[in-house]
Amino acid sequence: MISFPTPSVYQASKCYFTHGTLAHPDPKQLPSKGKPWSTLLGQDFVHKVDLILPQQSFEKLRMKLGQDAYSPTHSRVIMTLGDILNGEFFTQYIKVGNIMMLSEGRIGQDNVFAIKDGTLTMYLEKEMYERAGLAGRPHGVKGKRGLKPRWVVQYDLRSPASFPGKNGFDRLLYACKNVFNRPVTWLFRSISEIPDPDPLAKHFPTKYTSAPFIVEDIHAMVPALKPPQTSLVAHDRLDVEEFGTDLYEWLSLLRLESPRINTGDQIDPHLSRYALPGGPGGLQQADLCKVSWQGFISPAWTRQVLVDTILALPSRSWFSLSVSSFGREITGNSTECTILRPENSPGEYLLWDVHGHE
Repeated sequence: MISFPTPSVYQASKCYFTHGTLAHPDPKQLPSKGKPWSTLLGQDFVHKVDLILPQQSFEKLRMKLGQDAYSPTHSRVIMTLGDILNGEFFTQYIKVGNIMMLSEGRIGQDNVFAIKDGTLTMYLEKEMYERAGLAGRPHGVKGKRGLKPRWVVQYDLRSPASFPGKNGFDRLLYACKNVFNRPVTWLFRSISEIPDPDPLAKHFPTKYTSAPFIVEDIHAMVPALKPPQTSLVAHDRLDVEEFGTDLYEWLSLLRLESPRINTGDQIDPHLSRYALPGGPGGLQQADLCKVSWQGFISPAWTRQVLVDTILALPSRSWFSLSVSSFGREITGNSTECTILRPENSPGEYLLWDVHGHE
């Protein structure tokens, strides 16, 4: 019998667990280097944010959540790629301003366009790539036999060479006119100040607001939120990894509002064999709160939420912030990171950084 290896497209995502120290952030000079800040800013396009904290601590954030800054907005608009690279939209939003844009489709199956930090990234199927005549590189997991090859093309739109009259940019404009000329649906978010008049207005965008969705008084059983000190001192990697896996699973069930973590939950073991980490003696009853945002959100905004949460809550209080980006090649295959500050540990953090394969 001939056995075939599992195709690499089905390989599992990887999760990196970090336990480190967290310096007190300066609200006037937001941190960007070092974990967990670099992990947050490394997200592509954020789709969902979950903040979990004790109900008592949430009361200190309730007034702040009512501010406009905690209800980020984005737009849905139909445009061609040529509309973006021409006229006032190009000069005001890309050359001068700072925007994020993501087209419809799934990377790995459709032709997808994305703009972030002034860089245009195009994920193209082979036929479209060859018709465009642009310089790119192969994209995707190596060894995908039987699957259509794909290509990725990138342009720095803020470069001095990205102007009409320059050979490379004129080639891109030609491809927009003759190949990428179909109107597509985009998600749009301006990170900088919106110009007046707004060049986006003539394309009749639909505006959406990602207001916080609050679930209060979650009666949950809370396990120990710090790695065992004996394991840290002894550098017992397996013990720390087991702790990190169990705690991440508990946080994930809490985000899903699963009844498995509720106080007094009873379930037939034939239906669920999940057991709370730490056993009955290592659990505490607590009332928790979950605050969620869903939409087209920038990584800089999630960093601001983390900074504001640290500054607003007492140093002894714990909280968890989870950030999920849009799915990439396969439905549900998104990158994600979860940051936890344990109770009575203002200078510590736990970080789970999940990387989906490409």
